[in-house]
Amino acid sequence: MKIDGPYSEEPVVVLDEVFPGHTNALNTLFGGRLMAIMDTAAGMVASKFAHRVFVTVSVDALKFRRPAFQGDIIRTTSRIVWTSPRTVGVHVTSCRLSRSEWVGEEICSGFFFMVAIDETMKPVQIPQFEPKTDDEKEMWSMANEARNAMR
Repeated sequence: MKIDGPYSEEPVVVLDEVFPGHTNALNTLFGGRLMAIMDTAAGMVASKFAHRVFVTVSVDALKFRRPAFQGDIIRTTSRIVWTSPRTVGVHVTSCRLSRSEWVGEEICSGFFFMVAIDETMKPVQIPQFEPKTDDEKEMWSMANEARNAMR
């Protein structure tokens, strides 16, 4: 089967609000809740890229830099940075935005690796991402190193 190029290489941006049920006793966002938001954004950008269904197969060590608080807006940006025949590497960054300033402050980032599957849950081929800019080439290399370290 011939695989054409990507349908879209544009990032996906997701906004979420931190509600009381999403926080711990310190009124900060649960890390697991943030991971779920990031995983969802990774799946969305993968699907947008290849018009396929994807499942998460691994996550690079996420770096939690600072907390988000009840009432904050979480802006999560995901973009394809690496591919293999059936897998995408997605770089995901989440920032907290206070309602008073709406300036992003990074709270977490990392790589999510996702495999495209068909209706029988078997891996299928996907279009390939070709890094062009220096930034894209650097992100490709970082994702490749992260992927190789998990083997």
